[in-house]
Amino acid sequence: MVRKLLVATHNQGKLLEYGKLLQDLPLALTFLDEIGVRDEVAETENTFAGNAVLKAWYYAGLTGLWTWADDSGLEVDALRGAPGVHSARYAGPGATDQDRNEKLLRELHSHPRPWTARFQCVVAIARPTAAPETCTGILEGTITNSPRGSHGFGYDPVFFLPDHGRTLAELSTTVKNEVSHRGRASRRAKELLQDLLES
Repeated sequence: MVRKLLVATHNQGKLLEYGKLLQDLPLALTFLDEIGVRDEVAETENTFAGNAVLKAWYYAGLTGLWTWADDSGLEVDALRGAPGVHSARYAGPGATDQDRNEKLLRELHSHPRPWTARFQCVVAIARPTAAPETCTGILEGTITNSPRGSHGFGYDPVFFLPDHGRTLAELSTTVKNEVSHRGRASRRAKELLQDLLES
């Protein structure tokens, strides 16, 4: 039996990314726009896990479908974990990735280096009749003093991986998906889904 899984996003690119990851499971993926859901969930929690659970639980309850939701962001030690859950809104409404990176580098300017940081992603899987379960992926690195690379998005150009000698934006998509926080959390979530489908 093929089960319908709602990926709680309006972003079709994200749906395709997860579709590739989950293609060998008996799942039919859909996303919010496809099923006509316009509701936005206010991300009011102060942790990535809290926000992922909030979204997964809300959309599972609304649609009656198994739901996959994620929340992720960048935590910089010198900034006491900022931008954290505010990563996407760090430079204010309507800001671009470049605006956010420039603000981050300005804030870090007066702090001693190295600027250690981590990306964190939490995927929550919710079923309408069971409490959501979460899977976390973390990627450690440092912040560079200027953006490098043209792949990726968000803070990828300023996030440096010492093991690779490159920023995330300088890695190929294949390598990035292997090492990234989202890749790690997603692979764990896939194992969780496999167990739920078999139970």
